Amino acid sequence: MIREMRTDADVPSGAAYYGLAVILGALTGMGPLAIDTYLPAMPTIAREFATSMATVQISLSVYFIGIALGQALYGPLSDRVGRKPALYLGLLLFVAGSLGCALAPGVRPLIAFRFVQALGGCAPLVVPRAVVRDLFDARGSVRMLSVLMLVMGLAPILSPLLGGQLLIHLGWRSIFWVHASIGAALLITVFLFLRESLPADRRVRQPISAVLATYSALLHDRTYMGYVLSGGFTFGGLLAYISGSAFVFIELFHVTPQRFGFYFGANAVGLIACSQINRALARTHDARTILHRVLYVTLLSSVLLVVNAYTGVGGFAGILVPLFFFIAMHGLVSPNSTALAMAPHGRVAGTASALMGTVQFIFGATAGALIGAFANGTAMPFAGVVGGCGVLAFLVNAGIRYRESGFSAGPGIRSRESGREEAPSALNPNA
Repeated sequence: MIREMRTDADVPSGAAYYGLAVILGALTGMGPLAIDTYLPAMPTIAREFATSMATVQISLSVYFIGIALGQALYGPLSDRVGRKPALYLGLLLFVAGSLGCALAPGVRPLIAFRFVQALGGCAPLVVPRAVVRDLFDARGSVRMLSVLMLVMGLAPILSPLLGGQLLIHLGWRSIFWVHASIGAALLITVFLFLRESLPADRRVRQPISAVLATYSALLHDRTYMGYVLSGGFTFGGLLAYISGSAFVFIELFHVTPQRFGFYFGANAVGLIACSQINRALARTHDARTILHRVLYVTLLSSVLLVVNAYTGVGGFAGILVPLFFFIAMHGLVSPNSTALAMAPHGRVAGTASALMGTVQFIFGATAGALIGAFANGTAMPFAGVVGGCGVLAFLVNAGIRYRESGFSAGPGIRSRESGREEAPSALNPNA
């Protein structure tokens, strides 16, 4: 085995720890901000450009596609040139895409610039996870990722409110001017205050063939992919909720738009609260145990959501209550599944983070598309997709638990929990 060249002096503490959390959290929250602030403006954009809502919605789908594809590029890039240069490129593209959207003369240029914006916006999703893996062991990663969830979780609460106010007072183009301003501010912040976490002697300079081989090895790593899929299915359910909740709440249960914002924010508060509970639990419980137990709650809430939607039991509350627990549990599932997937792959943390993000957004885009494809004027397509994601997340993790039931006493377990030693693998043949 080898030991990573990381010492306790490398790990930030005190004010530096929370300063790092704020920066990484703001970067991670930029992606959701760019999605959620835009949603209230879509009908207005359709009217101004004299086009259909379906056409404007393509700009949202294109954003998800750009986010999914772009992450596969930034991961190997950050492993090769360092975390900060990859962030510089992504933030510059995000600012350029935002300016293009703000000045777009028609819906087609808007769609094109949204794709550019997404290609830039995915770097702040990939790189922070890699930075956390660079600086912390598995248990420390869980705690830091939980702090990031606190900062990131504010986005679903504040973004629709911000977008609505900008739309009312300054017009829809102001939303993209704000995106550009936030991207520029984060670019300056990264340049001035974020320390490079991947020194030159730890960078991996691989040719394209080796990068593809690394992706292939990750895809064939059943433990890594198991945790990626566990987190990915719950994330798919979260994006399905974002895509379909407005129709279910407003159209089917006649919730006013103002009240919808309240319910949307309440679910986000639940997610934030659970992320902080997870940070406390990580002090005394290992990530595997937390993830396993939490997914039982996800499974129960998923089943209740589907049953209540099908039977109509409980009316709106029958949908709202299990949905709240499903969304809240993401605050526990995400940091633990991420830390467990990333822990053995410190040598290629950027690439591992990129593949994880790509899979998650593919699931999210697919889940949203399935709700639209099976739409029948009831809550069942929404409940079926969200609940199905929760059931699949539980089953995948149960498969991991079954396969690793005899692994706890075997070699390499220290790497998977502490992250400071790595077992030999195709990704690290010199271990």
